[in-house]
Amino acid sequence: MEYCANLPYPPIAVECKNPQYAACMLSNIGGRVSEMSAVAAYYYNNLQAQSCSKEIADAFYKINIVEMHHLQMFGELACLLGADPRLWERQNKNMVYWTPAYIAYPRDLKGLLTAAIDGEEETIRKYTKQAQSICDPYIVAVLERIILDEEMHVDILNYFLSQCGNNTKNNPSKK
Repeated sequence: MEYCANLPYPPIAVECKNPQYAACMLSNIGGRVSEMSAVAAYYYNNLQAQSCSKEIADAFYKINIVEMHHLQMFGELACLLGADPRLWERQNKNMVYWTPAYIAYPRDLKGLLTAAIDGEEETIRKYTKQAQSICDPYIVAVLERIILDEEMHVDILNYFLSQCGNNTKNNPSKK
């Protein structure tokens, strides 16, 4: 199974420094809906799913690797745009650091899959909105390419959710 679209990623480049676009990239790095949130959630999901389904746990792990690549790309764009690529975002006039409280912590397999699908869909909406409002073609190309991966993740997760009926043990061991 493939976990990223079978297309090359565009070059990481920008037309010029832009604080508004930098703020968008910082939000994609360390906001509530961000690649850091995805990385943390998939890390957790992988560990929780191991006692239920090795196949789903492995899928969470492999999707996480793709999300880490997205995090790297947005970090590089933030730097090129003139931002300090910390795990933070601008909220009103303040910089707010990313927190693990941003992610859900379901314990059952269906909950893990559903939360992951919801997160991917929210990410797609965010990146689509950014791609429509940003006028830098280099950034838009990266956003559009990443959206393809996120859409693929939704398809994969929906497949596993559809397979999750009565054939899969749904409760990881509680600790």
